[in-house]
Amino acid sequence: MDYKVYELFIEEDNEFSGVEAISIVEDPAIEEDFVALKAHKIEMAEVDTDKRILMGPALIPDRKIYRRNDEEEYYIFFSKDTVRKAAELFLARGNQNNSTLEHEYNLKGLSVVESWIVDDPQKDKSSLYNLNVPQGTWMVSVKVNNEEVWQEFVKTGKVKGFSIEGYFSDNADRPKEPIEEDLCADCFRELQAEYALLEAVAQLEEVELESYGGYPESASNNAKLGIERNKELGNKCATQVGKVRAQQLARKEKFTLPTLKRIYSYLSRAEAYYDPAKPEACGTISYLLWGGKSMKNWVESKLKGLGEI
Repeated sequence: MDYKVYELFIEEDNEFSGVEAISIVEDPAIEEDFVALKAHKIEMAEVDTDKRILMGPALIPDRKIYRRNDEEEYYIFFSKDTVRKAAELFLARGNQNNSTLEHEYNLKGLSVVESWIVDDPQKDKSSLYNLNVPQGTWMVSVKVNNEEVWQEFVKTGKVKGFSIEGYFSDNADRPKEPIEEDLCADCFRELQAEYALLEAVAQLEEVELESYGGYPESASNNAKLGIERNKELGNKCATQVGKVRAQQLARKEKFTLPTLKRIYSYLSRAEAYYDPAKPEACGTISYLLWGGKSMKNWVESKLKGLGEI
């Protein structure tokens, strides 16, 4: 079967467009694992595992990545220009300390300490570690200063690569969803495994960022309604990110600033596909799972009050 192919790009006038964080995942969507650098001479430098540095590709240009939603299966790709722009904005916006586990759980102690675009694959230092990536690839090295993350996830092989977390537009008349919603659709485990992962992450040293609650009861009720409607349809709507977000809202959990930005961006884009006259439509259910209109209004007000928009 021939699937459509869409190019993703960064919107120049959208401050949320681009890469917000680097996530360590079990199954990287770009199908390239990172390496924990081992003892290896590099001219004047020596790198070893004691430094706890992970190296790998964050984005590979022109590589088709499979995606799916409720209506179609298709591929996306990033041009070399977009990859370079994403890498530049990531650092320019000071996002190098933003890291997550499986796109959902904030981590403390992970920092991007190197970021570069591969100009010559043969001479690039990534080739020394058998990372054979094409020209234009965005490479990163991440320092892991979190003992629990290193021991429980990296050394055990529970995470194998990097995956970007952010928002892009595409060249089609379709919902501009956050890239985390579908780029890593194959990365996410079944919901039961998500909760097992949540329990494991609860034991980690969490990131010390202020979190915000106090959103309207109606936002929590919208999430509960979305959960019930989705259950009636066999949970066919939304990805694991949306389903987990709904559970968080139903429990009235607090959210960090990066998560509030993701919620606002998603609801702003998905609002056009919410139709109360079609309660069983996945666009309507997904919008409710994220808290709906009342959550969007509250998050927008909160972000304005914090000077973020």
